[in-house]
Order: sequence, then structure tokens, then C-alpha cells
Amino acid sequence: MTIEITLLGTGSPIPDPHRAGPATLLRAADQVFLADCGRGVLQRLAAAGAAANQLTALLLTHLHSDHIADLGDVLITRWVSTFGPDPAALPIIGPPGTAAVVEAMLRAFGPDIGYRIAHHDDLTAPPPVTVHEHTDGSVWDRDGVRIAVAPTDHRPVAPTIGFRLEHAGAAVVLAGDTVPCAGLDRLAAGADALVHTVIRPDLIRLLPQQRIVDICDYHSSVQQAAATAARAGAHTLVLTHYVPAPAPGRHDEWRALAAAEFGGRIDVGDDLHRVVVGDHG
Repeated sequence: MTIEITLLGTGSPIPDPHRAGPATLLRAADQVFLADCGRGVLQRLAAAGAAANQLTALLLTHLHSDHIADLGDVLITRWVSTFGPDPAALPIIGPPGTAAVVEAMLRAFGPDIGYRIAHHDDLTAPPPVTVHEHTDGSVWDRDGVRIAVAPTDHRPVAPTIGFRLEHAGAAVVLAGDTVPCAGLDRLAAGADALVHTVIRPDLIRLLPQQRIVDICDYHSSVQQAAATAARAGAHTLVLTHYVPAPAPGRHDEWRALAAAEFGGRIDVGDDLHRVVVGDHG
């Protein structure tokens, strides 16, 4: 009776040969949730022992390109690798605007979809999906797994949401990209684990490109993410989506910055890092 967290991608918008784009896998009971789908997500899913055709639902925190870069690949791959008759539609849960993005993505893959329907007798319709747009409240309640969302603050990107997944008395919260805000505080209260994207403004502000420095005003620093975890009373803080990526052998430096604000367990994980909360967490 646990929730398993796997960091599929911990990278940033800057391509990194060692880190896929932002994505997190959650397993609870027999349900499998993919949160965001940055570049390389299907390769990381395979490495984690999962696949697109095993997903119970796709959760999108927001519509920034680095968080949905491989959305089309997830949709098409799930479609062509699901071999049973009458495949279930993939539920996609995200903020307002998600339906338009999914529709546009499927339209962009229209030629490919047409080719495959023409070639395979058992493919008779485009990839089945159901899109659910939310900003607050309960969004999922099935077989002992509950998911709620709350608004976060990543302005001018808006709206954005965080997710809280609960199962068998355990709770995991996915912050997404955000600065500290009341919505995330409410969502994270009492969580066993808070998975939070983080940046290092002390390093970013040394760079000469203003476009990169600009990211400091709408992401949480390591210390801010840790302070959010402390206010929530969380047991574990899991850092991800690093900007810039921790240099080899420097993970403890990031952990120390978080420890200045948060006294619980701090995980500074690379791609495929796994955390289990619940009975054995």
C-alpha cells in the first residue's frame, strides 16, 4: 500500500545528454500516472519498466513547451501499441487550454494518423483521448486513488496547477513550476512527499543572457521549495527539473541549501531516481 515516485526527466529546456525533459511517474495500486511529458519521456518510461500503453492518465501541470514536448509521441505511441479491441481513451487532466493543445497536436499528426488507419485494419479511428480541464478541487477518484489540484503561480504562464495524489493514507504532491503561493501551500499540507521543480538564482544571475536570468522571477529557488515543504509539514522533499543541472559530485550542495529551510528527508535525484512513500516510505 504505497505510492512510488520515479523522476523520469529532471532536465531543463536546455537539451542535456544526461537528463530528459521534465516528467514524473507515479504508481499507486495498479494505476500509473504520467505527470508532464518533456522530451525523451518514452525512453525514460521504458527504462522505468513502463510504457505509454500502460498509462492510467496523463497529468499536465501547465503548457510550457518543455513540459509537453513529447505529448504527440505519447498519444501516438499509446495508440499504436494498444492492441486490444475498443481501447480505453486516455484521460488527460490539465489546466484550461489543455484541450486546444491536445486537439492541435492530434491535428499536427493528422497525416501520420491517416497513414496508420489506411494501413492497419484494426486501427479505425484516431487516438482516443478525453480531456478534463481543472484549476481547483477533486479531479480523480477511482479504486482507492484520489487526485486533487490547486492553482499555482507561474505567471505570466497561467493558469498552472499542482497535483496531489492520495492512496491508502499516503499523499504525494507535484508542484510543477511555481513560486511559493497559497494554492500550493494548501495542496501540500501534510503530504508525505513534495516533488518540486527548483532553480539556483545564485548561479543563473551570473549568466550574461537576460532571457535566462528572467526565469528567476517565476520559479522557486531550492530554498523556497524547501520552505514550502517545511510549511506543509511534509516528510520528504524531492527536487527535480533543475536549472542549472547539478554538476557531478555537487548534489550535496543543493541538499545543503534545502536543509537550511527544511528538516525532513531531501532527495536530489537524477533521471530514474525512485522514492517510495507509504508503508515502506
